[in-house]
Amino acid sequence: MIFDLHVHSLYSRRCGCMQPADIVKTATKKGLDGVAITDHNTIAGGVRAKEFETEDFRVIIGSEVSTDRGEVIGLFLSEEVAPGRFEDVVSAIKAQNGFVLLPHPFDRLRSTALHPRPEDVARIDGIEGFNARCVFQADNQAATEFGLEHDLAVVAGSDAHFHGEIGNAGILIGGDDPEDCLRLRDFQTFGRRSSLLNHCRSKGLILCRIRNSL
Repeated sequence: MIFDLHVHSLYSRRCGCMQPADIVKTATKKGLDGVAITDHNTIAGGVRAKEFETEDFRVIIGSEVSTDRGEVIGLFLSEEVAPGRFEDVVSAIKAQNGFVLLPHPFDRLRSTALHPRPEDVARIDGIEGFNARCVFQADNQAATEFGLEHDLAVVAGSDAHFHGEIGNAGILIGGDDPEDCLRLRDFQTFGRRSSLLNHCRSKGLILCRIRNSL
């Protein structure tokens, strides 16, 4: 079973544009068995996408949450997680038995990247060793090396904001339950880099929305 663990819908108000139903349709057409909807600071997109789940396609409810140190993804959530201190966000994810994942942790071009320290490892379940939107692959490599050194689940995700990016990266699991496979490390990763044009499209979308809000 193939899952993309990092997808944004229009519920990422600043930078997202995809309808949850359309994400499911696109992912299904591309041969995926499921996606994690990880909108910024809300699970609303994942909750909405869950309505289009089928016996053959799984939706994981997640959120990419802002902290004082950078972003943290929570997977398998059932309640909203409010932005705040890193420790508080992690505790809120774990309180609902969520999976704590660090997205694009060493990306030098993102101010939102959380640079983990060894003392953080006890709070983290996994790390994104390949993010398809990372421009410098050395940053993905640094994440992979950190994850392997500290015995974390090293996953991959597309960080898709547009339909063409869905499925650019993810995991191939060895069982029927993605949560169990993640926690047991029963998966393989895959990925290819997204076009730099997608970064330009995202910047344009953000600037347009900022202008419209003035």
